[in-house]
Amino acid sequence: MSAQSLADAAPRPLSPTRIIALAGLTLALGYAVVLIGAFAGGEFLLDPQGRGIANDFVNVWAAGALTLDGHPAAAYDWTLHKAAEVNAVGHDFANNYGWHYPPTFLFAAASLALIPYAAAGALWLVVTLIPYLAAMRAIIGTRAGILFALGWPAALWNVTAGQNGFLTAALIGGTLAAMERHPTLAGVCLGLLTYKPHFGLLFPLVLAVSGRWRVIGVASAVALALAAASWLAFSGASWQAFISGMGTTGEIVLGEGRADLYRLQSLFGFVRAHGGSETLAWSAQISLAMLLAIALCWLWRSRADFEIKAAALSAAALAATPYLYIYDLVVLAVPAAFLIRLGLKRGFLASEVFGLTAAAVLLLSYPYAKTHVGLAAIVLVLTLIAKRARPALA
Repeated sequence: MSAQSLADAAPRPLSPTRIIALAGLTLALGYAVVLIGAFAGGEFLLDPQGRGIANDFVNVWAAGALTLDGHPAAAYDWTLHKAAEVNAVGHDFANNYGWHYPPTFLFAAASLALIPYAAAGALWLVVTLIPYLAAMRAIIGTRAGILFALGWPAALWNVTAGQNGFLTAALIGGTLAAMERHPTLAGVCLGLLTYKPHFGLLFPLVLAVSGRWRVIGVASAVALALAAASWLAFSGASWQAFISGMGTTGEIVLGEGRADLYRLQSLFGFVRAHGGSETLAWSAQISLAMLLAIALCWLWRSRADFEIKAAALSAAALAATPYLYIYDLVVLAVPAAFLIRLGLKRGFLASEVFGLTAAAVLLLSYPYAKTHVGLAAIVLVLTLIAKRARPALA
């Protein structure tokens, strides 16, 4: 055999895109095995008696059921809402999954409550998974983005909780993926993000300093239209109940820490869980949010690549809020995807390969590490972004 034939027959190294796809596929298949095993063992969707399992999704279905019964404002009453949750699963349970969303989200809740609880939970995950995968595919620019999204560890915790991390990531990722070429679509995504307004706090500031007025205009129009529609559909009483209930929610979750401060993956949660006072925690969280806002304004006015700007904004949106749980960390896949896109274009830094892998491992370790692994993963990704941004800001 000639030297040329030997060279042709030698295995060729995998491309970065192929490595990303294979890693994502391997993790996703592992998650599928875990979920199938949990379902078979009565620990996912249905318990061993065939009854619905009460997880975070029960608050959505219960709020929807109350809305369909003609009592949307009752979703914000902890006692009435808990009774609806018990009715949803057909048995009592210890936890209380409060309804903290604005009335605009009652449209989705009421739609889901039209079908049985367990089926609605499965449908919710599938329906929100699709735009999440589409957004990640659009960011990375290849089908590897889909497998990367499926393999991102926080996706597993979002599924097991029956939460809305897929939807939040889809809207933040969609806003940033569409911003350069399709500002109207970006505005629609950002307007829909008002169902979880604490994740959009930094967007208006950044969009204003970068002169993206169409995105701001469309987002404002969508948000106002949703608010008006919900006011007409569910009455002003639902909005009044939502606003008056915000203080109670803040006191229970942030002040008293009844939802377990170690589960709160924010700087606020970290300070409180390690003995800091509520005043100290708020001071640290607000200071961080202000520093991030200043840094983002500087970055978005610079000549840095859009991938760096988008990664910084999506990661900072997580770091800036005190109300953050592990399922919300699906959103961290968005800045990771923008770093991957830049790496595919210009080559990866060694620190990026290590840092993104470490962030994924941290998220995957969540059930086994009683500490703020989500916050650590955010800090890691922000550090990688800062390293990429440094030449443009020098």
